[in-house]
Amino acid sequence: MKNFPQGMRRAAAALAVVGLAAGLTACGGDSLEDKGSGDGAGGAGGAGKKGSLVVGSAGFTESKVLAELYSQVLKDAGYNTSIKTVENRELYEPSLEKGDIDVVPEYAATLAEFLNTKKNGPKAKPVASSDVEATVSALEKLAEPRGLKVLPAGDAVDQNAFAVSKEYAKKHDLASLSDLGRAKLKVKVAAGDECEVRPFCAPGLKATYGIDVTGVDPKGVGTPQAKQAVTDGEDQLVLTTTTDATLENFDLVLLKDDKKLQNADNILPVVNEKEAGDKAIAEALAKLTDTLTTEDLVELNRKVDAERVKETDAAKEYLESKGLLKK
Repeated sequence: MKNFPQGMRRAAAALAVVGLAAGLTACGGDSLEDKGSGDGAGGAGGAGKKGSLVVGSAGFTESKVLAELYSQVLKDAGYNTSIKTVENRELYEPSLEKGDIDVVPEYAATLAEFLNTKKNGPKAKPVASSDVEATVSALEKLAEPRGLKVLPAGDAVDQNAFAVSKEYAKKHDLASLSDLGRAKLKVKVAAGDECEVRPFCAPGLKATYGIDVTGVDPKGVGTPQAKQAVTDGEDQLVLTTTTDATLENFDLVLLKDDKKLQNADNILPVVNEKEAGDKAIAEALAKLTDTLTTEDLVELNRKVDAERVKETDAAKEYLESKGLLKK
């Protein structure tokens, strides 16, 4: 799950994290799960000549796919790569600082607020916004003292989003959240129960768009149950994400966040400055960052989750189709 409000799919609850961290410490040894030995897919003439890099990944599909993309383009550039997967940011970010992990695919707003809270406490004034440049700038200032280097963000973004049924959108001529506000319809939102109080959910829909939210149906964020409730007309709006690959299965469509209620969770690489701050690494990753789109991520997620394609194979196919791997 991201952290709400910056994104709903990318962090566990604090108590669960504490328990998991304690459990890993008690087990001793390496607390990260190795995925790959550097001999995996990704055409790599002379792989390993420039040294070894460890790519970090969180435990959900999109993060795993992004880690594979990073690993394969870096291997293609001459590095020996491996992937280490852990459940969430609370565990992998300290490993990035220590240099146990060299590079991680990240989300600008979510990481900015994570580091902001880590430095200034849970009541810290938010530093992320819908402005990607301002958000990345704030992230850079928080990351640098920790020995982390933030590479440029791309257009691909995974942020909170709201969907309605295609039938409902057609009936009321809806393409954006502003359209929904102007329609003066009473709306029940299928989401997590925290939607009641979070500024990027029910309160934001009311204040920013004038949407008449009559209640929140606590079926979870982007769960099949939440989507089905909207398909069935039990609820009118479901909270999900911009890279949700299953909307078509439920005959749902996203409404455009035209007033930019959501923060800029654009995807970018973050590296350990000492271990992976080389220009060659930044250049290799930039080619991918400049190519990857939100739509590409949706399709990659769909292939893995719906077609059961392995993350390694989906990433390789994508990179080859975009000319990002050497023949």
